Amino acid sequence: MIHHLLISPFSDQQMLRALVACLALSIGFAPIGIILIMRRMSLIGDSLSHAILPGTALGYVSAGAMSVGLMTIGGIVTGLLVVFFSTLVTRNTSQKEDTSFASFYVISTAIGIILIRLKGGDEEVVHMLFGDAESIDNATLFLVMAAASFGLTVFAIIYRPLIIECFDPVFMRVSGARGGLYHHIFLGLAVISLVAGFRALGTLMAMGLMLLPAASARFWVNSIGKILLVSIAIAAVSSVGGLLISYYTHVPSGAAIVLVAGGFYLVSIAAGNNEGLRKKLLKSRRLHG
Repeated sequence: MIHHLLISPFSDQQMLRALVACLALSIGFAPIGIILIMRRMSLIGDSLSHAILPGTALGYVSAGAMSVGLMTIGGIVTGLLVVFFSTLVTRNTSQKEDTSFASFYVISTAIGIILIRLKGGDEEVVHMLFGDAESIDNATLFLVMAAASFGLTVFAIIYRPLIIECFDPVFMRVSGARGGLYHHIFLGLAVISLVAGFRALGTLMAMGLMLLPAASARFWVNSIGKILLVSIAIAAVSSVGGLLISYYTHVPSGAAIVLVAGGFYLVSIAAGNNEGLRKKLLKSRRLHG
């Protein structure tokens, strides 16, 4: 019975490709999600996930179908353009970085939805926004795995200065290190990862798998290495659970995966050993008991 419910669906080639893609995303998303949270850039990350929509939509409109190559290039270009213009506004005006990113993401989302709706129908809009993991083909799977491998490699190279900047940006400036360069490399990695994940998770839901496992992991462990491992584990289990929910209920895969990850987050808030509600209540009882 358990085998039939949990294992049999992945004997299907489409489901198996979806699973491998989501597991690769779970590994590739984890370090980026951790840094976004540590640097309090969650809203900026969410803005980037929306920023890729007009580019992927333009690729779809140009090809008249779900072209992996055109949609990937379009998503990366528009994502990087939003990074460029948001940074330009932040450096040359009094507006904060999160506000400029949020402003451009709203514009990007509107453009993307209009482009998709003009060429396609409601089904295409749903797939672009909320994901369709079961439609992943070999080309998309290769793209996801390549993006995850590339992201992890670059992250390993810039890991040390990136972490130092998170905890001590003043030291980076005083020592003459180019913190801004690493910041923009990191944003570029976030864009590439989100573009790789949009097919499985959708442009609106990709950020969920990037942030929720990392946010959940921080309620259980302290060190960055352990947070990374726990985050990957939560993302992987969320992927499996979400794909099974999508398979049996026919809801969008991205929404189902993020829903499971959201469940982990709520449980972590309530029961986490590291400053979760249960731990705080126990401390309060000891102090007043």
